[in-house]
Amino acid sequence: MSETSRTATEADDASVIERSRREPDAFAEVFRRHAPDIKRYVTRRLGADAAEDVVAETFLAAFRQRDRYDLTRSSARPWLYGIATNRIGRHQRTEVRQLRALERTGIDPVTDPFTRSDERVSAGAVRRRLAAALRRLPAGHRDALLLVTWGELGYQEAAQALGVPIGTVRSRVNRARKKLRAELGGVDPTSVSEEIEHG
Repeated sequence: MSETSRTATEADDASVIERSRREPDAFAEVFRRHAPDIKRYVTRRLGADAAEDVVAETFLAAFRQRDRYDLTRSSARPWLYGIATNRIGRHQRTEVRQLRALERTGIDPVTDPFTRSDERVSAGAVRRRLAAALRRLPAGHRDALLLVTWGELGYQEAAQALGVPIGTVRSRVNRARKKLRAELGGVDPTSVSEEIEHG
């Protein structure tokens, strides 16, 4: 989905959630819009087996909390990623196992089915080293970094998702990237353009 159409779609999330307070079935639209992205994010962090459960838990929790949703926020994306990140935190051991498996095999459960075999060999070595480095990060730093890189949230959205000030997210991402660069010989494979910050 292009950024323009994503923005147009997300502009109504608050309206859909507000309507779902009277018409619970309307909440299915929030699921339809965001579940695929949330699932990709959770799959990368926990693997396919745990992802189904965590995505279901995320949207069930969101549905139950919809009366408390801040309707001044037109996009539900940060809110949903925050709920998913909290659920991932409850599966910390699974995430560490997933990172160890990625470190051992170099197989990313999201991208591997779409990668040619010659690309897999070179990407696998990088993924293994990256997985090992990610596994060693403090959980808060890993959450912030992966929301920005794998979840494609801007710093402001990541701050909303984690319920922390934007400066904390910037600091955690900066420290995480610094550690990764040190462990990966000066390369930061999670680096994204600062223009993607989304403000």
